[in-house]
Amino acid sequence: MPVTPYHFGPAGLIGYIFRKWIDLPVFVFANVIVDVEVLLVNYMHLGWPKHRLSHTFLIGAVVGAGWGLAAYAGLPVIRWLMKKIMIPYQTNAFKMIISGILGVWFHVLIDGIYHYDVRPFWPMKKNPLWRLLSHNQIEWICIICLGIFILLYVLSLKKQAAQKK
Repeated sequence: MPVTPYHFGPAGLIGYIFRKWIDLPVFVFANVIVDVEVLLVNYMHLGWPKHRLSHTFLIGAVVGAGWGLAAYAGLPVIRWLMKKIMIPYQTNAFKMIISGILGVWFHVLIDGIYHYDVRPFWPMKKNPLWRLLSHNQIEWICIICLGIFILLYVLSLKKQAAQKK
């Protein structure tokens, strides 16, 4: 995606809907953490391709697992955050590691469709995902997913408030 915030919509929606099985904050932030690679490539003026090894399913799995482990180390902070935003939260190390891997893979899938320089099936050079959808279609899907995610979250907050009364 041209700007990582586009990933928040689909990642938030899928993570929220499947939060019984997916660790929501780990999944969502795994969709962002993978773009550190792109920031470093830009900052260090390394040229093309902008999307390198972390934007592959193989190496992305390692990055995602590492992110899940790092998040597990910061579990008290994550629990505090989830309590603040009033989303029920139960997790374990396995769920966090799997969510990190799935989050990075989800990012690679979206970027594989959007960016021609992503090589999701590395070491294979061809990207069979490239242009399955147009840039406009992907961006609108991401925006719509964000809207649905926000709507579900607000409805959940209203339900919680009604139950407290």
